[in-house]
Amino acid sequence: MNNPVNYFEIGSPDPEAASAFYSGLFGWPVGPPSEGSYSMVDGGKGGLWDTSTMGAGTWAIFYVQVDDVAAGIDKAVGLGARVVVPRVDNGTIQFAHLEDPQGNRFGIWHPNAG
Repeated sequence: MNNPVNYFEIGSPDPEAASAFYSGLFGWPVGPPSEGSYSMVDGGKGGLWDTSTMGAGTWAIFYVQVDDVAAGIDKAVGLGARVVVPRVDNGTIQFAHLEDPQGNRFGIWHPNAG
């Protein structure tokens, strides 16, 4: 597979409840939140995003690693996707959230050099 699914993310306006649920269900350890209200799940295999300050959205999505996030967005939009979270570059990675033509949310990402 050229573009592997290798990360997941849960968005919740109640990260404590989401953490309790997924930790209880799957035994996933959830780390403390960063300054950006983001907690790593199971040592970096996934993340839990506190969405209470950004519209309180909820989601559980998978991420696909791509070679170029901007090009991935353009290709997805050309195939009928909608951009939900535009490309973000946080210094460590670049990512975006998209919605496929059937309404399923997914993410694409790429690590920055260095």
